[in-house]
Amino acid sequence: MAEAAPLRIVIVGGGTAGWMAAAALSKLLPARDYTLTLIESDEIGTVGVGEATLPHIKVFNDTLGIDEAQFMRETQASLKVGIEFVGWDRPGDRYVHPFGTFGEPWAGIDFQHHWARAKAAGCDVGELHDYSFAIAACRNNAFELPNEDPKSIRSTYAYAYHFDAGLYAAFLRRWSIARGVERIEGKVVDVARDASSGHVASVTLESGAVIEGDLFIDCSGFRSLLVGQTMDTAWCDWSHWLPCDRAFAVPSLRTEPLLPFTRATAQEAGWTWRIGLQHRTGNGHVFCSSFTDEDRARDVLLGALDAAPLGEPRMLRFQAGRRAAAWAGNCVAIGLASGFLEPLESTSIFLIQAAVMDLINLMPTRRSGIDPRLAAEFNRLFEVHYDRSRDFIVLHYLANRREGALWDHVRNMELPDGLAHKIALFEASAAAPDYRYGLFSRDSWLAVLVGQGILPNAHSLLAEAIPLAELEAQLADLKYRIDVNAADMTRHGDFIRSYCPAPALEPAA
Repeated sequence: MAEAAPLRIVIVGGGTAGWMAAAALSKLLPARDYTLTLIESDEIGTVGVGEATLPHIKVFNDTLGIDEAQFMRETQASLKVGIEFVGWDRPGDRYVHPFGTFGEPWAGIDFQHHWARAKAAGCDVGELHDYSFAIAACRNNAFELPNEDPKSIRSTYAYAYHFDAGLYAAFLRRWSIARGVERIEGKVVDVARDASSGHVASVTLESGAVIEGDLFIDCSGFRSLLVGQTMDTAWCDWSHWLPCDRAFAVPSLRTEPLLPFTRATAQEAGWTWRIGLQHRTGNGHVFCSSFTDEDRARDVLLGALDAAPLGEPRMLRFQAGRRAAAWAGNCVAIGLASGFLEPLESTSIFLIQAAVMDLINLMPTRRSGIDPRLAAEFNRLFEVHYDRSRDFIVLHYLANRREGALWDHVRNMELPDGLAHKIALFEASAAAPDYRYGLFSRDSWLAVLVGQGILPNAHSLLAEAIPLAELEAQLADLKYRIDVNAADMTRHGDFIRSYCPAPALEPAA
């Protein structure tokens, strides 16, 4: 029996989504069974405002076999162990969502139950956020690679990166082309569909070239050329839960110290971000046009900078939501072509990564063809990733005591059913979501719930197994170990300078 011809995969669009897909497919799929072609035009800009990531990106890079220090040098990257939220409950308040655990699971029950029990008993045990090593590192502007000994307090955190998204896409472009991905320069001007199946058969470029394929990956950004426009897949609008619909972005001069966390600061009609890279600082203002005007939003952004801007702010318009399905026919949307969530929790690159890896796990072959059962499972996972991420972002908004029309609106809006249940369960029992698949972890939910002032009114009876005096001593010992070890860590800027110093592209402030 003759071998089946390779499945022809055509990626429409470059940027972070296109080149992450190309890199992973070229690494993990057998070359004899698949051909990879990516079509992009250097004349078409990419959104590229996101520069912050979640720890999953390290797993992605490690899977590709990318050298971490080299990647960080070439993308002007710094390290990230959490996100600091400033003023999200009341102006001046702040808390950190850490990339690490809270406490330790004693007596077979999660740590927050022990903390809640001690607080309810009137013990002087401080705040929940005092029991996270990652938060202590953020407070000290410190970083070291996690200890590999699981018994060490220094093993209780993970890390992500701040990097220049454009440089990351360029890095993966070079990496992928060197491993056999064919890149074609050009703009898609027409899409042809098979008359019988309705599948996309080919795309035509401005040059007149016709590119045929068996599976098309739509990385065309907000345009969603294939899944949205050609396959006419419906859009699920989430702006009633996430009303922000604009963002200004501008880089500024780099400042010291180089912080190992992203900062998100609540503003009158939205929020501003600050992300420190080696060569500059990334800044932006996400806002709702129903509650402010663009001139005012631009002024808020420029007023929040801690160094001189390196250009004029550029604006992005968007709507929160996702496609009803990301896999339609023989087309799979990845990145902005499939949906958008504001970058409050750095989810965009994770959602790209999740889609790419789910597609690889469900990849059809030329012999089997496009099995609709594969598409159905991909779309189920796609919904899980997006819907859980949405609920977590909405959580930041609803529990606030701020003044202003936007904050009044989100405080009083009707919540997604699943989110309302999670909040009620935590208040009633201190139980936090603990997903085995998708975002976010139990510790992430704890950070934001407690950080936004949502506190438990009870705890698991299993926490009563430890005598109260013994529990106080254990909590004091844990906090001591966290504080002492965090104080001994290397400053983040010093670690970067010794581990992965990048060439200076712009002057520092």
